[in-house]
Amino acid sequence: MKKSILLCSLFLANTVFAADMKIGLVDMQKAIQSTTAGKKAKTELEAEFEKRKKDLQKREADLKKMNDDLEKKKSVMSEEVLGRKQVELQEEMMKYREILNKNQTEIQKKERDLTQPILEKMRKTIAEVAKEGGYSYVMENSPMVLFADGGHDLTDKVIKAFEKTK
Repeated sequence: MKKSILLCSLFLANTVFAADMKIGLVDMQKAIQSTTAGKKAKTELEAEFEKRKKDLQKREADLKKMNDDLEKKKSVMSEEVLGRKQVELQEEMMKYREILNKNQTEIQKKERDLTQPILEKMRKTIAEVAKEGGYSYVMENSPMVLFADGGHDLTDKVIKAFEKTK
């Protein structure tokens, strides 16, 4: 009972304070991808990804060919030769997985390296737009936001302000 009274009083207190609060929303993903810097970073990441993807596809095709050859010839191979070929194939598969994991890690690092300066500048821009607009809070518009009046979406203002700053 005491908890419910406390929660009700907190809710009422927040309602009184909320009357003076102005909350804005920003779609960060849209904002970043709509800027010149964001588009450049995306293009650079996609080029790097495609380059690595081609190499991985070639390695994958080589592994498949190795496996197919082994399957075709295993009936005419001695147990010793078959065992060596299977170990060879497993080693190549392990190398492929290591390269795949390494590539994923490197792509993620490159994405962080490219987007971190954009995010820092974006946060400063959001703060400036919020101060100019008299906003108490600016939140990221995400699936967690169940309803938002479209008039509080600052994304386009933030993109324009971001593009103006160099």
